[in-house]
Amino acid sequence: MRLYLCLLMIGVLLLSACGEESPISTSTNTAAPPTVVERTVTDVPSAPIASTNTVVSIPARPTFQLTAILATPGELDREWADTAAFQEQRSALVDSFAPWIEDERVVAAMRVVPRHSFIPTRLLDEAYNDYPLPIGYGQTISQPSLVAKMTEYLQIDPGDRVLEIGTGSGYQAAILAELTDEVYTVEIIPELANTARAVLDRLGYSYVHLDRRDGYYGWNEYAPFDAIIVTAAPDHLPRPLVEQLNPDGGRMVIPIGPVGDVQMLWLVTRNGDEVEMEQLLSVRFVPFTRED
Repeated sequence: MRLYLCLLMIGVLLLSACGEESPISTSTNTAAPPTVVERTVTDVPSAPIASTNTVVSIPARPTFQLTAILATPGELDREWADTAAFQEQRSALVDSFAPWIEDERVVAAMRVVPRHSFIPTRLLDEAYNDYPLPIGYGQTISQPSLVAKMTEYLQIDPGDRVLEIGTGSGYQAAILAELTDEVYTVEIIPELANTARAVLDRLGYSYVHLDRRDGYYGWNEYAPFDAIIVTAAPDHLPRPLVEQLNPDGGRMVIPIGPVGDVQMLWLVTRNGDEVEMEQLLSVRFVPFTRED
């Protein structure tokens, strides 16, 4: 009976998160997680599952390309007050997906970070719904339950050095900063990089390192990283990011797949010159933006 009630609760969560959209099928190494989607989709076919693990070899020397430095942030359209109403909404949101997040530190981080401060004020009424929201320039702030699950897959310990590819709103970086004080994040769109820097500073995350650059090349000056999280989908595994993983068990969570279609979320683990790739979930992310 307890198992039936648990499955029923997950089913209700799926319906509330996806609305009338068709869910994307999932394949995961955890027991019966809910379907998660980076963007709402309609009539998406189930993604076929191939092998669960793949091993690739990497060269010894990394590559790196510097792009540009940040400009001065401008005026921000953000709400800073974390009112009792916002806190209540945030608590209810986290309660809705906390049962399938095993890492209590991740759950605690999701309860602390004020998501409403990372979005334009016109979207405040939607800040604590479990779906992505537009932040301009064709980008989104991610679905909170997916942020939590991807963060959990990284298995971050205090003191771990973590790199985020695709700062976007800065929300994911703030979640990471609740778990370790060694957070590095890069964003290719100058306006988003500037805004995220200002928001992170205003909320007390000034220790997060942020730069405007092509994320495909990572941030080699601070490598190796114990964990890397990629929040946009390339069509292949970027070799420079693999090369910047700690060779002693460095982990990367990354969606890979075609633009505008179902992608696969992968857990990439490096051990020496060997890299293991494990399929996690079928997802749909915005495209991985590159320098022209």
